[in-house]
Amino acid sequence: MSNIKDIARIAGVSVTTVSRVLNNEPYVSEEKRKAVLKAIELTNYQRNLNAVNLSKGKTNLIGVVIPFSHHPYFGLLIDGIANEAIKNNNKLVLFQTNYEEKREFEALEMLQHKQIDSLIICSRTCSIKTIEEYMQYGQIVLFEDTRNTGVSSTFIDQYNCFMIALEYLYDKGHRKIGYSIGRRTGMNSKQRESAYIDFHSKYNEPINNDLVFDNCYYFEDGERVVQALLKLKDRPTALLVTSDQVAAGIQTCCNEHGITIPEDLAIIGFDNQPIAKVMKLTSVEIPLREVGKKLFNQAINSEITQEEIAIKLVERQTV
Repeated sequence: MSNIKDIARIAGVSVTTVSRVLNNEPYVSEEKRKAVLKAIELTNYQRNLNAVNLSKGKTNLIGVVIPFSHHPYFGLLIDGIANEAIKNNNKLVLFQTNYEEKREFEALEMLQHKQIDSLIICSRTCSIKTIEEYMQYGQIVLFEDTRNTGVSSTFIDQYNCFMIALEYLYDKGHRKIGYSIGRRTGMNSKQRESAYIDFHSKYNEPINNDLVFDNCYYFEDGERVVQALLKLKDRPTALLVTSDQVAAGIQTCCNEHGITIPEDLAIIGFDNQPIAKVMKLTSVEIPLREVGKKLFNQAINSEITQEEIAIKLVERQTV
């Protein structure tokens, strides 16, 4: 395999001249440039991009950690990230973790070994302490509230977000309010749980743990929630559903079982995805593409910043 010295020898020029031609730099005569290009063609020379990146100290690769690649929520996030990456001449390396900690460590180790320039973690399993240990190797950005840490993030104040939705339902006369989430262990879920507890304490209302449903990510999970509701003697009159996909599944299944929406059960979804518009679901709008854009711009900036994203309630049906 030929190298840069071989090209210089065949073209009759210095190694520096060959390097300038390869990097499209000026100060090379047209005659020497043609000689170098001809030598490259004759030897079928291929640049070692790893070596080039090592010499520059930059790969123009940004790692993105997501638990699932086929969920619309993360699809919108990636769309926002990817569009900004194109504008900035960067490429993405996608890590699907399925919430397995070892897969998150693979992404962190790629950052450590300089195989990527920075890392965006859209939803994590590993601890904040672990994240902070790897920050010495490059910029790491999270999509969660990190205001009590030294980690960059774009975030939604999930406590405030949940409280707004709960107060809205309370003002509509609802007292038995349940909610569904993905996993109970995430930072976002903990903030929602805190809001739920504080809300009930504020109005001196009892908490019924049977009205909290977890592992809800997809449309199909809505059927599982409805089946659980049908078994309850004391059903909720309203549900906060932290995914429009699940909310749409619940509404569809309710219709099949004679549960009228919103008379028998009011539903508020989250994210305001296209399916919420189609199903005429009231939803808390979270601008995921904007979030993705901000996450990327934080990833290419070495400063530690925390940016909160504003939300709003989009009312489509009476609750």
